[in-house]
Amino acid sequence: MKDLTQGPIYKHLIFMSIPIMVGMFVQTLYFLVDLYFIGQLGDVALAGVSSAGTLFFFVMALTQVLNVGVGTLVSHAVGRKDQQHANLIFNQGLCISILCVFILAMLGVIAGPVFFSNMAPDAATYEAGLSYFYWFLPTLLLQFPMTVIVAALRGAGVVKQPMMISMLAVVINIVLSPMLITGWGFGLEMGVAGAALASSLATALGLLALCWYFHFKESYLHFSINKCMPKAIEIRGIIGLGLPAGGEFLLSFAYMSIIYWVLREFDASAQAGFGVGVRVMQALFLPVMAVAFAAPAVAGQNFAAGNTQRVYQTYHQTALLTCGCMLVLNLVCWLYAEYFLAPFSNDQNVILVATIFLSYVCFNFIPAGYVFAASGMFQALGNTWPALMSTATRLGLFALPVIWLSMQPNFNIEVIWVFSVATVYVQALVSFILLRKELRKKLSGAFAPTETDLEGEPQQPSNA
Repeated sequence: MKDLTQGPIYKHLIFMSIPIMVGMFVQTLYFLVDLYFIGQLGDVALAGVSSAGTLFFFVMALTQVLNVGVGTLVSHAVGRKDQQHANLIFNQGLCISILCVFILAMLGVIAGPVFFSNMAPDAATYEAGLSYFYWFLPTLLLQFPMTVIVAALRGAGVVKQPMMISMLAVVINIVLSPMLITGWGFGLEMGVAGAALASSLATALGLLALCWYFHFKESYLHFSINKCMPKAIEIRGIIGLGLPAGGEFLLSFAYMSIIYWVLREFDASAQAGFGVGVRVMQALFLPVMAVAFAAPAVAGQNFAAGNTQRVYQTYHQTALLTCGCMLVLNLVCWLYAEYFLAPFSNDQNVILVATIFLSYVCFNFIPAGYVFAASGMFQALGNTWPALMSTATRLGLFALPVIWLSMQPNFNIEVIWVFSVATVYVQALVSFILLRKELRKKLSGAFAPTETDLEGEPQQPSNA
């Protein structure tokens, strides 16, 4: 357990974000490695795998409920020095995750063909996407227990060890992917199914390693069968806190699905190009997301401990770090987008679509950075509904015009990216207004930090 209620805020954010970023980069590498080798199989295979990748957002929506609920409540318990309640929250999170695995396994088998039949532009893309999905399903299901363990450790201030285990898993995936996709070494050429199987095997080994560490090395949190038995109050608390954050990812799934649905009217290279562009963009976002993911643990412990001044410091310094990093990424993508995309496809149409996508959406990076920072603060304050409201506002402003315009003559892809950029600015404004209101409500009586306070010196707890 790490105490985040003392010491400079910016150091906590940076030191915690580094292992989080590495861990997230490792997770992103699962997709980038698959994308690289699958890109050699052609645009049909790439489009099928890219469309299957949208389902990861659906699973992320569900795991985010556990990620936010468990991580935030554990951080609050740690801030109160209540080890018993922290362990109860962790075990109840595991109980929910096991139930989710069984339900989603059945849903995936039944609903998979229906989803891909509505997304694929042709039969070949449908077959590629469905084949990849079935072999990738174990990876999606194992995210639930892994998320609970990692979130509980992060809430207790432990991030380095899960990152190291994730790195081990991705190395295994990198080794297995070319073998199973192309048949290197063993002669077992599985194509897109091999990419999915490599990820599933690597994820399973990663979970085993994480369980080993948790059982033998972790001293603050413990697994208990008695505490894992369902308890309505704690389950409601976890789901009630995490549900809005999960709703954010569910809306992101809807956003991605709408784009793929609109792009089905074009050839497979359009979906493939968008899929490549999104994966590269997600990889570039990792430093920003790592800072935003570190903020709830830092602000959450200080909020529970009554250090309102340090909560304000966390907010301001998180926003400064995320928006500043996004400014740099904006310039890099605007000038050099094609250099990030070339390794993933030899098809010029795919690269063209992806390059145009990045050259447009890079102009929403700065407001997106603020949205990440605001979402982290909503989690720390224990109310994630405002973040869901801002995301819903963006989706509403994006979905209806784009769907209508896609039915008009002479519709072109660039219209999608223009609406995508414009609606993020609206989302950032809504998040800003709602976060100011939430800070005043939860930290009533607190005052804005001075320039000296922002240097990170410990403040006396407020009476608020």
